[in-house]
Amino acid sequence: MKRTATILVTAALCGAAQAKVDLVTIPTRDTVQLTIYNSADMTLVREQRDLTLKEGDNKLQFSWENTLIDPTSLEMIPKANADRIDIQDLVYPPRVNNLGLWNVNSRISGKSPVEISYLTSGLSWRAFYMGTLSPDETSLRLQGYVRVTNNSGEDYENAQVRLIVGQVHLIDQIAQLAQQQPPYGRPGEITLDYYSYDSGAIERPKMKLSKPSSRIVKSIALDEAPKEIVKEGLSEYFLYTIEGTETIPNTWSKRLPSFDVSEIPVKNLYKYEEDRYGMQTRRFLSFTNDTDHALGETPIPGGAMKVYRSTGENEHLAYEGQSNFKYIPVGEKVELDLGGVQDVIVEPKLMKVATGNFRFNNEGNVSGWDTTYDFRIEVRNTRNVPVKVEIKRNFHTPYWTLEKAGDFGTFEKDDSDTVKFTLELPAESVKTFTYTLTTRLGENRF
Repeated sequence: MKRTATILVTAALCGAAQAKVDLVTIPTRDTVQLTIYNSADMTLVREQRDLTLKEGDNKLQFSWENTLIDPTSLEMIPKANADRIDIQDLVYPPRVNNLGLWNVNSRISGKSPVEISYLTSGLSWRAFYMGTLSPDETSLRLQGYVRVTNNSGEDYENAQVRLIVGQVHLIDQIAQLAQQQPPYGRPGEITLDYYSYDSGAIERPKMKLSKPSSRIVKSIALDEAPKEIVKEGLSEYFLYTIEGTETIPNTWSKRLPSFDVSEIPVKNLYKYEEDRYGMQTRRFLSFTNDTDHALGETPIPGGAMKVYRSTGENEHLAYEGQSNFKYIPVGEKVELDLGGVQDVIVEPKLMKVATGNFRFNNEGNVSGWDTTYDFRIEVRNTRNVPVKVEIKRNFHTPYWTLEKAGDFGTFEKDDSDTVKFTLELPAESVKTFTYTLTTRLGENRF
């Protein structure tokens, strides 16, 4: 339901029900700007209207029924004639819900623009991505999107939309404030730093965007021309300003393009580690948010990413997997877990177990011994592209030695009880290696 928020310019406001109240025609909202956070349920709304004031005292009425506006955040600032317009206070009349009253003294009459700002809940945004691998899987086209959802109770038409990435710490939740009984008297000064964005912004290069190929269910169709998003650094925050304006009715969502970057160098790695992944090989895709990877201009908001592979001359897409990732600062590497696979197989087999090298104490009891395990590991790549496989073996003791043989690739000690084998396999190939693990127990550890 659309909110019934209104601004009424009155000559007098009296407590008696029969008192006459002179009303002036309510002007339409000229412009509106939404600054939406993704780390908190908070949006800063800035509206501009041309109010018709009379010389002398004016009373401006603002209501927010059926919305999630925080009444303590309301503020009005003259955009012209500030030296002749005095906004004296904002009061909340008793026994009247969802209504505030500004007392304004004007030394001029006629139209004057003002900006009304407030915080509201119910507007949110999230990022999601589509990655398309090249046929040889060495590069990636990364398409980013944001989905803005409006459950604030208000329709926002032709709004400039700005998206904030960064953690915000709030004492109170906006939705809770909006549902409380209104305070009486003048609210305290707003101390949050949401008015400092423009002064602290650092302009970043614009990025060309491509129109997405499909619509979200119950979302509004995009304009024909692709939009641009201007990205600015704001201390610990990052501001994304979407080109032009957007209309986002209440209860609706809208998908907007964020960026489209091609030929990002990527690395594919298949990992096998029984203690972590079980008896399954998992695929990982990695790249870095820097200029060497055709990125690095801005942080990348966290979100979900679906990965496809372009196949054949007709560029048909084959689904490869999906992963969620967190916020990626500039210069940071991201590794996407695309899940378990069936086309790269690692099969370890225990071939033999033996004990020996016994040590006895003065009473003739066994006080130390060695246990040896012979393993054979077969790695099969059934894919039509080369792959790199990382195999970790966990021994659960720091007292061990290892003898290895066969095509094991590179070998390194990963930590005190883990070794890592790294193999590179051509397309449709098999490699096999063996190792003998000797663990020392009891007094043999010393």
